[in-house]
Amino acid sequence: MGQRQDDQAPRGGEKREKGNLYEEVTARVVAELEQGRVPWVQPWGAGRAALGLPRNALSGQSYSGINILILWGAVIDGGYPSQFWLTYRQALALDGHVRKGERGVSVCYADRFTPKGEIERAEAEGDEPNSIPFLKRFTVFNAAQCDGLPPSLTGPAAPLPERMVHEDAERLIAATNADFRVGGDRAYYVPSADYIQVPPQPAFFKQINYYRTCFHELGHWSGHDSRLARDLSGGHGSKLYAREELVAEMTSAFVCATLGIVPTVRHADYVGSWLEVLREDSRAIFRAASQASKAADFIQAFGSVESGVAS
Repeated sequence: MGQRQDDQAPRGGEKREKGNLYEEVTARVVAELEQGRVPWVQPWGAGRAALGLPRNALSGQSYSGINILILWGAVIDGGYPSQFWLTYRQALALDGHVRKGERGVSVCYADRFTPKGEIERAEAEGDEPNSIPFLKRFTVFNAAQCDGLPPSLTGPAAPLPERMVHEDAERLIAATNADFRVGGDRAYYVPSADYIQVPPQPAFFKQINYYRTCFHELGHWSGHDSRLARDLSGGHGSKLYAREELVAEMTSAFVCATLGIVPTVRHADYVGSWLEVLREDSRAIFRAASQASKAADFIQAFGSVESGVAS
């Protein structure tokens, strides 16, 4: 798979981080949760944009991690019909321009820096140099804030058909070859035996919730030691458990949005535990969103292999 926009060096509109970006974004997410809105679900309640991940208008690549939540929130706040974003310079590259007076959205770019002194120390001692992680922000604008762009980037979203059996979701679930066991009245993943249990689809009050639940449990499944190797040892009620539930919920939201299934919260009663985690650690939402992006990519890659598309 190609690199995503936020994995590349920023071009145009970039700024050095001012203040604490971790605390700024975390405070925004906490405020949403305290108001009963979940950032990875709420945008679709009244949004005009089509379901899907936010994408860079020039490269076509999807944004990932915390930038998904930032840009989804901006879509609903601005009432934009487009999921496409670009920097000031990228708008010019597409023969368009950002309209005067429009305000952009700060997104994040993570990288590592190795000081010259550390390189010299490592060379003298025959050691590996230690790099320092840093976070930069740069500014992007929605395609709807620009003039002169191709109509395909700014046109209204086509309505999605409603259906109880979602063929793309069915194919993706089957392509993972995960051990799905259908039955009972509870959904869960058992790491020690590496299987997923879900109730039959007719048992759900809204049958589309069957797919949301499947992708939530596949989010947990992706963290098995043989896959993405997250720590799944947290017991119910622990902070480790709350963090993993946060990852699984966002994984489901990211996959569902890509498939055209409106994301929702499977466990609304977990919001309190998520708030506790986020209030204690301003970087927790960044880590969870990053892990959820990796999990969603991991799951969706099975669909690419199934269809014969190189990932």
